[in-house]
Amino acid sequence: MGGRVVAVCTSATKGFKKTNVGEAYLEVEHGIMGDAHAGPWHRQVSLLSTDSIAKMRAKGLDVHFGDFAENLTIEGLELFSLPVGTRLRIGSEVVGEVTQIGKQCHKGCAIFQQVGDCVMPREGIFIKVVKPGKVKVGDAVEVVTDV
Repeated sequence: MGGRVVAVCTSATKGFKKTNVGEAYLEVEHGIMGDAHAGPWHRQVSLLSTDSIAKMRAKGLDVHFGDFAENLTIEGLELFSLPVGTRLRIGSEVVGEVTQIGKQCHKGCAIFQQVGDCVMPREGIFIKVVKPGKVKVGDAVEVVTDV
């Protein structure tokens, strides 16, 4: 079972949409270098699938990769069905471990205010970085059992 990275997004400050920067370095126990949400906690890197974004587009929203403040937008994997503890190899170097499925939307979430719903609380996932390295658009994403 595998997918592909279609966007690598960061932001310098919390509370804003993220911008697709194409590639980034992921550091162990930190996350994406230069991203406002990185740090020594369990939600170092956020992931959202293109299918989840498509659900919001079907509700009439003009949304793009990074608009849900996700760091990595992934095509071809149903991310929210992966259990906590699942390990993902991203590209040739990075390994991340799923630490949380979904999250509570922050107060005043722009997406929720527009349509009364947001997919990130149900379908976004978070990982901690177990093995560091560079991730870029086009990289393969696969569930792994040996690390």
